Amino acid sequence: MTASHPIPLAGAIFQADLQGALLWPAESTLIVADLHLEKGSSYAGRNRAQFLPPYDTRATIERLEQLIARHAPRRVICLGDSVHDPRAEDRIDAQDSGRISAMTGGRDWIWIAGNHDPEPPAGWGGSVLREVAIGNVVFRHQAHTASPDFESCEISGHFHPVASVTTGAARVSARCFASGGQRLVLPAFGAYAGGLNVLDPAIARLFDLAFNVVMLGRRRLFEFSSAKLRA
Repeated sequence: MTASHPIPLAGAIFQADLQGALLWPAESTLIVADLHLEKGSSYAGRNRAQFLPPYDTRATIERLEQLIARHAPRRVICLGDSVHDPRAEDRIDAQDSGRISAMTGGRDWIWIAGNHDPEPPAGWGGSVLREVAIGNVVFRHQAHTASPDFESCEISGHFHPVASVTTGAARVSARCFASGGQRLVLPAFGAYAGGLNVLDPAIARLFDLAFNVVMLGRRRLFEFSSAKLRA
């Protein structure tokens, strides 16, 4: 079983994890995007016709706890939209909130501000930044439309990329990492986060004519070139 897959980016080697997280072993850093905590409770309060069972936060936290226990990262970067809306703090269960605070303790935890969450709850710990640069790697919520500098690269979330491929008689769609050599867009980590096809112009325009995706399978990761994908 291939539970991780290397992704080279501007001279650095990252590891895509089967859970949809990204590891930077050289920096002992774990990166996740778009947790969208409390999305289920947001839908329950806003639109009963689109009710979602309110278990997404706990499921997402448990997966993140498992990754931290397995890899013991010195640093964790959450690439924005960590909560689904600014009132998530009022709805989240106290136990779940405590588990988040426990994860942030004892390590460098960075919350990148997103469009859903300018600032996650202060009681969760960590620091809130618009973006952060580590060496020649810039981490931000949404990719800039301009190409990164020749000596730098960019890692972001926001778009919730999904890829579709045809294998035999079946068409398979799954969350994916999208990489173009100097730019990497992470899949959404949240249990209820949706997705946008990587061939949609909103994502495809961020890359050159050809780029690669690493798709999340049930038991392993799969890499495809954009030429083999389906809209």
